[in-house]
Amino acid sequence: MPQVAIQVRSGREPESIRRLISAVTEAVVTALDTPASTVRVIVTEVPTTHWANGDVTLFEAAGAARD
Repeated sequence: MPQVAIQVRSGREPESIRRLISAVTEAVVTALDTPASTVRVIVTEVPTTHWANGDVTLFEAAGAARD
């Protein structure tokens, strides 16, 4: 039973998360020749205040871009 864990920043539309799940499921089915019913996809949304690149959170970076 393949399992894929994905972390994304919070705030995305549910439809885009749904498309991601479908695309990842299809990729695993194709790559591993396994039934879709055996593929598990877990998407975790991380608040922008909890995700940083180089000691700058995504929240901080978005604020700096607006300034």
